[in-house]
Amino acid sequence: MEISATLRKAIIRILTPLVRILLRHGISYGTFSDVAREVFARVASSEFALEGRKQSISRVSVITGLTRKAVKEILDAPAENKDDLGEPYNRAARVIAGWRRDAEFQDRHGLPQELPFSGESSSFSTLVKKYSGDMPARAILDELIRVGAVTRLANGRVQLMTRAFLPSGDDQMKLHILGTDVSHLIRTIGHNLAPEMADKRFQRKVYYDNLPQEALAPFKQMAAEKAQALLEQLDTHLSQQDRDSNPQVQGSGRFAAGLGIYYFEEPMDDEK
Repeated sequence: MEISATLRKAIIRILTPLVRILLRHGISYGTFSDVAREVFARVASSEFALEGRKQSISRVSVITGLTRKAVKEILDAPAENKDDLGEPYNRAARVIAGWRRDAEFQDRHGLPQELPFSGESSSFSTLVKKYSGDMPARAILDELIRVGAVTRLANGRVQLMTRAFLPSGDDQMKLHILGTDVSHLIRTIGHNLAPEMADKRFQRKVYYDNLPQEALAPFKQMAAEKAQALLEQLDTHLSQQDRDSNPQVQGSGRFAAGLGIYYFEEPMDDEK
């Protein structure tokens, strides 16, 4: 099947930075192809059935271009489990966010206070219990110390060193973020491209392509500060609706929602 020149260019733009990452991590085309075959088969099977009819191996074969044998082998095999790094990442991020916004863990100036590790109130353990559920406080502390987000003071108290949870030197966690963040962005774009979707999702960026190098550092700093301030405001709002933090919140169903903001720069001479 022929694809439009525009879609072909879009695929190349998406794959180019991804392939750089794959090659950097020793992933060959053959391995990538195997993963792509499985995703094609599973998505076609679960999302592209004819209305009112059960999806068949033959139809999956037709719309994916895979053989019926390959489709059957893929669908008969157990699906890969979800990434098990997501929960620790989300819990650590919630702990830092709660520390920064919850008055119980702030000093008289409204800043995150140094916390004793244990205690019935205003301690690191109670912070973890409030914002990370049943995750052991020691495990959260060890992870936050490891990435430089907190430090243990000589008096035994715990001090917050950053405004957000940013994995440092941890390729597995960073690759997890690659999978989740890029997936969220592409899902939003896919939703907006679907003609049957009337409720278009917010998708914007600011972009200029003839900037001097000297303009980049000030803009990068301004973008980071304003984006962080907006994200903290949105975090405060969503945390009040999240049933993990507030079990009393009523409502139907279970959904994930959020807003991603990303900075980018690239020399135009290298644009592909």
